[in-house]
Amino acid sequence: MGAPGKPLDRRSPFFTGLLAAAGVVVTVAVVELLLAASDVLLLIGIAFFLAVGLEPVTARLARRMPRALATAVVVVTGLAVLGGAIAAAAVPLADQAAQLQSGAPRYLTLLRDHGTLLGQANETFGLEAAARSVRLSDVAKSLAALAGDAVIVVVLATYFVADFPRVRTALYRLAPRSRRPRVILIGDAVFRKVGAYLVGNVVVSLIAGVATFAWLWAFGVPYPLVLALLVAVLDLVPVAGSVVAGAGTSLVALSVSVPVGLATLGFFVGYRLVEDYVLLPKIVGRAVRVPALVTVVAVLLGFELLGVVGAFVAVPVAAAVLLVVREVAVHRLDRT
Repeated sequence: MGAPGKPLDRRSPFFTGLLAAAGVVVTVAVVELLLAASDVLLLIGIAFFLAVGLEPVTARLARRMPRALATAVVVVTGLAVLGGAIAAAAVPLADQAAQLQSGAPRYLTLLRDHGTLLGQANETFGLEAAARSVRLSDVAKSLAALAGDAVIVVVLATYFVADFPRVRTALYRLAPRSRRPRVILIGDAVFRKVGAYLVGNVVVSLIAGVATFAWLWAFGVPYPLVLALLVAVLDLVPVAGSVVAGAGTSLVALSVSVPVGLATLGFFVGYRLVEDYVLLPKIVGRAVRVPALVTVVAVLLGFELLGVVGAFVAVPVAAAVLLVVREVAVHRLDRT
């Protein structure tokens, strides 16, 4: 069929253009695939993040029992605690939800009265219109989707926890052999930071929920359990979570009286200071602490990229990035 032609000159404009075009096509295809699988990748990331947080406890138990049994103990215990909390709160939540429904006309009257603080807030922020825009069917669909995602995350996290040593080893093997010992040291430090932050943040959020319930119950604020659970969940989100929780709870406390509402606002301001300067350093540890400006910027970027999940993981990710920059980039610059 004829003699083969000369090989392509890799320095020729044609070859360079062909290679560049192929690179663009591959890049676009990879980006499209990542965007199409973004929801699944997000669930995988959340599951891996939880597995990193549960790894210290699992590793400690694995010294006394097989890894599979230790994983089962950790996962079942976590699900039992979560299920027990939901079961214990189900009846009071149902009662308080019924009270909220029966008291809806009174709250609607307060919202429409421009002489009250709630009325002024409604006029400014459109609270009534926002409440009317909520459909129960949409809420039910969202809750069903959230429950399905939660099941997927639990299953994936269980597998990650069970195989975490192998997963970690596989990640470390991606580094060059000559640099692998240092990569292992830095990687283990990152995993410790993430684990300490996750466990400590959950403990601090539980304390916030208990303290909020005690305060609201003592001052006769309606729906103390519902609001306390809301505060505990929102407190998991750095910076913005506690602000939103405090503002919303203070608005509800205004329905009792203006002094109680202002006192509740002062309580949240004081608790935030105690949380930042006492609880977090003691429970989470200073190893996970990052500068305040970096925290705010990281939370804003995380929320913009991944929503609430991004804001939740922003602080440990920022701490990990700072560690890598300090140990790699700054260390290299100091040597030059």
